[in-house]
Amino acid sequence: MDDLPDALNRLAARLETLERRVEALEHPSGAPLAVPTLQPIPSQAPQPGDTLAVALAGGAFQVLGKAMLGIAGAYLLRAVAESTSLPKLGVAAIAIAYAMFWLVAATRAPAGAWFASTTYACTSALILAPMLWELTLRFNVLPATATAGVLGAFVCAASALAWKRNLASVFWVANATAALVAVALSIATHQVAPFIAALLLMVLLCEYAADRNRGLGVRFLVAAAADAAIWALIFIYSSPQSTRADYPLLGTAALLAPGFILFAIYGVSVAVKTALLRQKITAFETVQTTIAFLLAASSLLYFEPRGGAVVLGVVCLVLSAASYAAVFAFFDRAPERRNYRVFSTWSAALLLAGSVLCLPPLWRSASLGAASVVATFLGVRLSRRALEFHGLAYLLAAAVASGLLEYVFRALAGTLPGAPSMSVCVVSACAVLCYAAGKPCRGELWTEQVLPFVSATLAIGATAALLVEGLMGLLGQMALSGNPGPHHLAFIRTLTICAAALALAFSGAHWRRMELTRIGYATLMLVAAKLVFEDLRHGHLEFIAASIFLFAVTLIAVPRIARMGQKV
Repeated sequence: MDDLPDALNRLAARLETLERRVEALEHPSGAPLAVPTLQPIPSQAPQPGDTLAVALAGGAFQVLGKAMLGIAGAYLLRAVAESTSLPKLGVAAIAIAYAMFWLVAATRAPAGAWFASTTYACTSALILAPMLWELTLRFNVLPATATAGVLGAFVCAASALAWKRNLASVFWVANATAALVAVALSIATHQVAPFIAALLLMVLLCEYAADRNRGLGVRFLVAAAADAAIWALIFIYSSPQSTRADYPLLGTAALLAPGFILFAIYGVSVAVKTALLRQKITAFETVQTTIAFLLAASSLLYFEPRGGAVVLGVVCLVLSAASYAAVFAFFDRAPERRNYRVFSTWSAALLLAGSVLCLPPLWRSASLGAASVVATFLGVRLSRRALEFHGLAYLLAAAVASGLLEYVFRALAGTLPGAPSMSVCVVSACAVLCYAAGKPCRGELWTEQVLPFVSATLAIGATAALLVEGLMGLLGQMALSGNPGPHHLAFIRTLTICAAALALAFSGAHWRRMELTRIGYATLMLVAAKLVFEDLRHGHLEFIAASIFLFAVTLIAVPRIARMGQKV
C-alpha cells in the first residue's frame, strides 16, 4: 500500500505527456509546448513509534510464532523420549541437533534483526537446558562427562557462528545458559570435575573474545560461575571422606588442575592485554586474576599439604620477579598509570607471601630487610613513590618476622628480653639504612610524611632498645651493688630515651629533618608516661629524683634545640 501514491503519480504524468503530444500534432505551426512534470505526491514519513508497531504487527509476531513452534517440537521430542518405541540415545542425539538448528537460525537472521536473533538463541537455550537436565538426571541417558561435553560444544558452536557478525546476543545467551546449567548439574549430579572443565572452556572463550573487544558483558557471569564451582570443589574435597561419600574419588592432579588452569587463563589474558596490546587493565580483570590466584593457592595448600607451601612460595617469588620486570619494561614510562600500580602492588604482595612461605626465619628476615633497602634506594633514585612504599612494607614485615617490634617494646617498656638475635640486629641495620636512603620530609602530604616517619621511628626504636640492653649488660658486668634491680632498669631507660630525644631534636634542626623533630617531641610524651607508670612505682627516691631531673632538663632543652634549626 505504500507504493500506491507513487504509481498514481506516474500514471498521471504519462497521461499528461500523451495529451501534450496530441495537441502538438493538431497545431504543428505553434511553438513547442513544454511538457510539465507533476511533482510527486509526498508520502507521510513514518513516526518513531510506528516502527515498533509495524514490528509487533508483523515481524515480531512471526518470530515469536516460529519460536513457539520450536518449543512445541521440543515437547514432541520429549514425548518420544518417554515412549519405548525409539532408543533414548538416538532421540537425545536428535534433540541436541534440534537445539543446534535453532542456534544456527539465530546466526542466520537478517542483518539488524536483533529481535529475531535473540529470540531464536533463547529458543535454542530453552530447548537444550531442560533436555540435558532430563537426559542426565531422569532418563540417565547421558553421563555427566557427555553432558559437560555437549555444553562445551554448544558454547563453541555459538562462538564460532556469532563471531563473524559479532552477534553479542547469541554469544551472551549461549554462555549464560551453559554456565548456569553447568553449575546446576554439578550440584545435582555430584560430578563437579567435568562441569568445571566445561566452565573453564567457556572462560577461555570469553577471555579470547574480550581481548578482541567482543562479548565483554557475559564474562562476569562465566567467571563467577567458574569461581563458585572451583571453590565448591576445594570445600567439598578438603572435607573428611565421610562427609562426601556421594562424590567420586579424584586424584591430586584432578584437584589441583582447575585452580591452576583458571589462574593461567586470566594471567595470560591480562599479560597479553596489558603488555602486548597496550590496553588498560580493568577492575574486573584485577579482581578476577587475584581470585583465580587465591583459588590456585588454596588448592595447592589443601591438596598438597606436605610440600605445597614451599612450592607455592617459590611460585610467588617467581611471579613477583616477573611482575617487577613487567613494571619496568612495559608500564614505567606509560602515560596510563593503572597498569603500573596494579602490577607493582601484585609484585610486593607476591614477594611478601613467597618469603613467608618458603624461606626459613633468618633468611626471611634478612631477605625482606635487604629488599626494603633496595626498594627504598631505587624508589628515591628513580623518583617512584610506589617503590618507597614497597620498601616500607618490606621493612615492617621484616621487623615482625624477626621479632624486632616485640624486642623494642620489651626493652623500652616491658621485661628485658636479653641479648638480641641475629635477625634483630640485621633488621635494625636495615632500618637505619632505609632511613638514610630515604628522602627527608619536605611537604605536607601524608604520603610524603609517613615514609620517613615510620622508617625513622623503627630505626630509632631499635637503636634505643639495643642501647638499653647494652647498658644493662655493662652494669651487670660491673656488679658494683649486686645484680641490677628494676629501679636501675627504669633509670637507664629514662636516660636512654631522654638522650634519644635530645639527639633527635639536634639532628632534626641541623639536617632540616622535620620527622626527627616530631619524633623527638613524641619521645617526651613517652618519657612522661614512663615516669608515672614505671619510675614512681619502685620507690627508690634517689633514682626517681634523677629520672625527674633528666626529664626536666630534656623538656627544657628539646624546644630550644628545635628552634635553632628554624633560625638558621
